[in-house]
Amino acid sequence: MEVFMHHCYRKLPALLSRTLFKALKRSHIKCAIQTSPLVSIPSKPTIPPPLVSRLFQPSNLREGQEGGDLTCRSQRLMLQTGLIHPSNPGCFYYLPVTLRSMEKLVRLIDEEMHAIGGQKVDMPALCSAELWKKSGRWELMGKEMFRLLDRHNAEYCLGPTHEEAVTELFASQTTISYKKLPLLLYQVTRKFRDEQKPKFGLLRGREFYMKDMYSFDIDEEAALHTYHSVCQSYGRIFDRLGLKWVQVQAATGNIGGTLSHEFQLPADIGEDQLLVCGNCGFSANIETMEPGQTECSQCQTGTLTESKGIEVGHTFYLGTKYSQAFKALFVNASNVPAVAEMGCFGLGVTRILAASIEVMSSEDAICWPGLIAPYQVCVLLPKKGSKANEATQVAEELAQSLGNSLPNLRGEVVLDDRVQMTIGKRLKDAKILGYPYVVVVGQKALEDLPSFEVICQQSGETMFLSKQGLVDLLSKVETI
Repeated sequence: MEVFMHHCYRKLPALLSRTLFKALKRSHIKCAIQTSPLVSIPSKPTIPPPLVSRLFQPSNLREGQEGGDLTCRSQRLMLQTGLIHPSNPGCFYYLPVTLRSMEKLVRLIDEEMHAIGGQKVDMPALCSAELWKKSGRWELMGKEMFRLLDRHNAEYCLGPTHEEAVTELFASQTTISYKKLPLLLYQVTRKFRDEQKPKFGLLRGREFYMKDMYSFDIDEEAALHTYHSVCQSYGRIFDRLGLKWVQVQAATGNIGGTLSHEFQLPADIGEDQLLVCGNCGFSANIETMEPGQTECSQCQTGTLTESKGIEVGHTFYLGTKYSQAFKALFVNASNVPAVAEMGCFGLGVTRILAASIEVMSSEDAICWPGLIAPYQVCVLLPKKGSKANEATQVAEELAQSLGNSLPNLRGEVVLDDRVQMTIGKRLKDAKILGYPYVVVVGQKALEDLPSFEVICQQSGETMFLSKQGLVDLLSKVETI
């Protein structure tokens, strides 16, 4: 035993030295990896720009071909450019480019809803008839509601709106304190309405996307404060989209409540008749006014003039219409159960997409709200066999660098690689599709001081910029 211990004692310094050496070596290697300028660890992978030739965007109408019963500009343009494809009456496929735009719109809505305290949920589209019978709306909704029976003969509907469902959800939580109110729950989901005559493409369909929010407050004063807060957030959404909008007094309809407003985009194709005062700005849906009324009831001196609008949002102060029926209670400051005051607030997501195209576009070209354009930049490769063909690699590298070096343009640059087509034809396509910025890489890109032709589609301006000038311009583009 003594011999063994003596042997270990003699070997200990060497063993310790090797151990320390290995530890120091590992530490040195780690430090070198962290500090060496030769080693680059990107935070995000490099993303190649999508190619126009690979996009699933079928053309449904050829030039000069009759489009059938296309009753409005947005429907015709969205079909012609392959943004949507018809499925059955009032239902459409939303193709990849359109889905990109819709996802951006939802992100914008999320931002504004979260800013006022909204919390996102997802409720079932399949709703029990018992809920609707409890509120008294099962028969009230009439033929617009899609109704069905399951295998047990239980009645259901495909939700056109979710007041009943969200109120039952709130009522199931029996110990909600007043300290948690206001509670604003919202979702972005498909809705279903059995329109008798669906028309205007996405402006009036049987299946569509809506953002619907429901608020729960401690009393009427708090509920009205929430109501006006949501209305202001709607205004910010339309302002950020660059849309001209008007908030009008509206009827409560089968939703119910005592206060209601619509958010309308003025348009000749609109189905809503509006009355607007040129003196004080008061506006209302004609269905809320006395027949033939021309004098403004608010300022008493202005004259009401008629116009048309596309409804893209609707708000309601509900009071206790649903919370009373479902016993949606909270515990107030006196530790006593009380009935919550409610509001509901809708935004037509797919309708906003179509309506913005309707009011901003020309007859032959789409103009998107810049913030939700599917792609911000389209780079055109030189035509195959042209004098500028040598600039092909320059164009590819430009598209790659723009899409990866500018944080706001990550994933926002598309490369038109259809080099068998002329630049003119591809420019025409780019105009129709509404890319905010089109960059043509031609002969000037091969000069000692390279420059690129840049077309700003919304302003109609064309300029020639160096790469740095192009980067400076595009770095200011707002995206979401």
